[in-house]
Amino acid sequence: MSRPSFLPSLVWVALCVWILVPSPAASQLGRAEVTRVTFQGNESFPDDSLARAIVTRETECRSVVFAPFCWAGADFALQRFYLLERNVPLDRLRLEAWYYQRGFREIAVDTVTSLGEEGRATVSFIIDEGEPVIAARVDFEGGDGLSEDGLFEALPLQAGDRLSLLALDATRDTLERRLANRGYARVSVLRRHLIPAVEPYRALVTFDIDPGSRVRYGPIVVSGNSKLSEATVLNTLQFSTGDLYRRDEMQQGQARLFGLDIIRSAAVRGDFQVGPDSVIPITVNVVEGDAYRVRYGGGWTTAECFGVEAQWAARNFFGGGRLLQVRGRAANLLTPQFHDILCPQGGRGAFGDLTGTISLDFAQPWIFSTRNSFSASVFLERQSLPDVFIREAVGIEFALIRLIGPQTSLTVSYRPELVRLDAAEVLFCTNLLVCNPEDVSILEDANWLSPIGLSFSRNFANNVLNPTRGYSVVLEIEHASRWTGSNFRYDRVVAEGTLYSGLGRSGVLAARLRGGWVGAGAFKALLQTPGPVDVIHPQKRFYAGGANSVRGFAQGRLGPRVLTVDPVRLLSTVPQGAGCDPTELVDLSCSVVSMDEGRFVPRPTGGTRVLEANLELRFPLGLSFEWATFTDIGQVWGGYEGVDLSNLEVTPGV
Repeated sequence: MSRPSFLPSLVWVALCVWILVPSPAASQLGRAEVTRVTFQGNESFPDDSLARAIVTRETECRSVVFAPFCWAGADFALQRFYLLERNVPLDRLRLEAWYYQRGFREIAVDTVTSLGEEGRATVSFIIDEGEPVIAARVDFEGGDGLSEDGLFEALPLQAGDRLSLLALDATRDTLERRLANRGYARVSVLRRHLIPAVEPYRALVTFDIDPGSRVRYGPIVVSGNSKLSEATVLNTLQFSTGDLYRRDEMQQGQARLFGLDIIRSAAVRGDFQVGPDSVIPITVNVVEGDAYRVRYGGGWTTAECFGVEAQWAARNFFGGGRLLQVRGRAANLLTPQFHDILCPQGGRGAFGDLTGTISLDFAQPWIFSTRNSFSASVFLERQSLPDVFIREAVGIEFALIRLIGPQTSLTVSYRPELVRLDAAEVLFCTNLLVCNPEDVSILEDANWLSPIGLSFSRNFANNVLNPTRGYSVVLEIEHASRWTGSNFRYDRVVAEGTLYSGLGRSGVLAARLRGGWVGAGAFKALLQTPGPVDVIHPQKRFYAGGANSVRGFAQGRLGPRVLTVDPVRLLSTVPQGAGCDPTELVDLSCSVVSMDEGRFVPRPTGGTRVLEANLELRFPLGLSFEWATFTDIGQVWGGYEGVDLSNLEVTPGV
């Protein structure tokens, strides 16, 4: 007989004790734990701003996701801080210096430290702000000959503001940057202020401007390039010898060099110590990558199950920094086998078959002008939107991109494609009342979909993959009609804006708003359906729900839907069937009241208007993971529905 083993139970008990009971090392014997830091008398600034100015911190939860463990007192979830007596008077001086920098010359700070039971301490900072000094006048000297529009507008320090040393420095830097972008490369701005003894709360501020002479770009020397030609590098910079010097233009030129796929790093610098005052030589150093690159990868999602992709690229195709690449992607791998286990949002039947894309892409970095770029793509793809349609297409796309400002572009595109649909008869019949098999076949057969598009994009987010600051705006307009070579006529507008803002020490608040509208013209090739029928191609309708939309709904499941049932069950006389005969199906007199609700399958039909909003709060969870809580709002409305905001769906989640 085997003896019962108590080892697993003992291990679990030991683990719980280790989690919930602080270790001797963590208890920091002889030191008081700071459980609270308070500020009193601070009328001009919030507590969190002052807390960032001092060293003393109170014990806090490591992350919001650990909140339940923090409430339970789990040591691993808490970031403990202990009282260091020498830090408290230094923090008092730090606060006084912090206030002084922001215009409070009479600031006085006192501290009170309270020691409680069990080695706990509370630190209070009692603040007497006093009356701030106000910049009564802001004058500029030495810039009389400058006739630059907007030079002195919207500066960080204005008359009537508090005399903040930070605002003084920011105003000086702003003036220097503005003048440097107007050709004054060697500009120098000095700041000074006077506080009269008879008026101790009024300051007279003066900025002394020495613009120097206007300068132009001198010789531009390129180094480090072996595969790229010097002409390609110079064209990418978008400035040349003899042009008026602009500091931001040099930084933007460096960023554009990074935009060439073959460039690994680039540096654009001006030599201010060489040459006459009116000319600045420029050096450009680039580090190139491999001329050819192969990438491949794979992944898993609940909507497309397993997928693989691969890419081959020639990153300096026939010189000039041109890009030629071949891309391939396959998805829905093993969806039928793992649908109920790993891929619950995947399609069933034909909707779960293999999907993918093969394309040949070409990109020309500049065309007609150094601010223009051109791209072309030939593609063959099969796409499945579960329970809506299956799409097979072959086509080509052309795009001309014009840079109209920093991180701002305008794109004109044309995308003719020959599209064939499958399994879309329910959508055509229920939404468009095109139910005749001949007309459904016409719509599902190969038709040309050839929109011309205009899009505006501005992206000032600080990171492409995981932004924490900044914003982005996208506006897309499409039109397709007979003159564009399209069998389907429609107009489509989509606008989207995203905002990222820091929250606390490491949190990020992200907000997104997206709206769209699509309208259609008549499809005149139908044979049996009476009258003109406005047909919006299913590919151009709006669908919502999924990981990048309203996350409380599966992919494409938010919005108008219809209930469908297998015709075999309608004809069946078994208890789960309706017991109808074919005549009743034809004259629409078949009753389904006897059928169980579970026998019906809801199928999305999409809509002509969409509205989505997302609010997300993210916090780091260690070095490699993030925790997020979100609230998504959205709805899709059909063509015969009015936009009713009371129908918006709200789905919070973690």
